Amino acid sequence: MSRIPFEQLPADVRQAVVDKTGSVHATETVRGGMNSGIASVLGTESGSVFVKGIPTDHPQAGAQRREAAIAPHLPASCPGLYWHLELDGWSLLGYEVVNGRHADYTPGSPDLPLVEAALTELQQLKAPADIEIKDAVDRWANYAPRGTLHYFGGDTLLHTDFAPDNVLIVGERARLVDWAWPTRGAAWIDPGALALRLMEAGHPAEAAVAIAEHFPSWRGAERDALAAFGVATTALWREIAEGAETPWTRNMAEHAKALAHAIGGGL
Repeated sequence: MSRIPFEQLPADVRQAVVDKTGSVHATETVRGGMNSGIASVLGTESGSVFVKGIPTDHPQAGAQRREAAIAPHLPASCPGLYWHLELDGWSLLGYEVVNGRHADYTPGSPDLPLVEAALTELQQLKAPADIEIKDAVDRWANYAPRGTLHYFGGDTLLHTDFAPDNVLIVGERARLVDWAWPTRGAAWIDPGALALRLMEAGHPAEAAVAIAEHFPSWRGAERDALAAFGVATTALWREIAEGAETPWTRNMAEHAKALAHAIGGGL
């Protein structure tokens, strides 16, 4: 998605932000990430605020609304949401500014224990019953082998997208950002999602699975459940690669296939 600076938003949208923050005296467009039409750090009368936004008619607008709805239920490791605005064709979120860097997932990185600690904290949370978020059974329904969808069910709050861009390292803590796909499901799904991203960063499949095994939810999962996850993840990334033929999607599809073999879901 193409990104615009804050100054190019409609005047009434900018004024609505000023009404929340006080006068804006500095703006800086953030270049990372792919899913926001605007992503800017604003210096304001009330302090710094990170504003991300998307046109309300964009297909991802619903994901941003889910992100706003789930924000009050997230752990302390996640940046706080100050406000959510929708007007004149734009949906904007105003977040606490987190001055950090993207996590380094490469083998031996000192960031890895920090990422594990953040996920360990998240694994303790139940998905709020009064928020309409995705269910893991529904998300993987088209990809899981017949008769295995029940393994994906659960009441844990899941992030599901552990791309390093979604994890900021701030001092000695990892903070999880970009909650566009909060999901209710089995707790072991998130360690599996992390394992795939570790492989993207250079970890062999067996090493990535060994890190997933640090989490009790993964260690306690039935073998057939993990195998079903491997099959489903392979099918999902094969579909993505076929729909967007790029080196990155092809590589992710190969990583998913290798992960499936490592956890007993190879095809």
